[in-house]
Formats: sequence, C-alpha cells, structure tokens
Amino acid sequence: MKKNIHPNYNTQTVIVCNTCKTEYMLGSTVDGIKVELCANCHPFYTGKQMLVDTDNRVDKFNKKALVAKENTLMNKKQKRLEKRKKAAYSSSPITLKDMIANIK
Repeated sequence: MKKNIHPNYNTQTVIVCNTCKTEYMLGSTVDGIKVELCANCHPFYTGKQMLVDTDNRVDKFNKKALVAKENTLMNKKQKRLEKRKKAAYSSSPITLKDMIANIK
C-alpha cells in the first residue's frame, strides 16, 4: 500500500439514528455519522406499518395533485367556453390575401 493516501480508520465511530436516538459503535473513516433510520425503527425490520416521510414529500405531493386536478377541471371548462366563443364570432376563416392587406 502507498503511504499517506488512505484515510484514517476509526474503530470507535458513533452512529446515531435520528428517529429513535439509538447509538451504535462501529468502525468508519468518518467521525459522527447520523442516519434517518436504523434496524430498530425501520418498517422492514420491525414489521410495523409506518410512513417514513422525513421531508414531508407525501404532503407536498398531495397538495400538488389537488391543485393539478382543480386546474385540469378549470382548463377543460375554459377551453370549452373559448371554443364556443370562437365558433360564435368567427363566420369565415381569414385568407392569406386578407392577412397581407392587414400588414400594409
């Protein structure tokens, strides 16, 4: 092995779970590791049905989905009204000759 290029390995590194505050002593090259879930509180290991949402992503998604649903309903209604208005006001399509005349 080459000297002075490898990180120092600490045999007594404390790893702390942010959810249940359990501490583990393991070896690592990093001092003081914090994890969101550990084997004591993770749903896979405990068998409990638990929603793991640390950044409120589920709430954000539900809010966005609700707004999107409301917007699509309003957009459909607005598009229908615009089509009806266009159909009522436009008696004949504009020709190329009329468009050129309007430019001059």
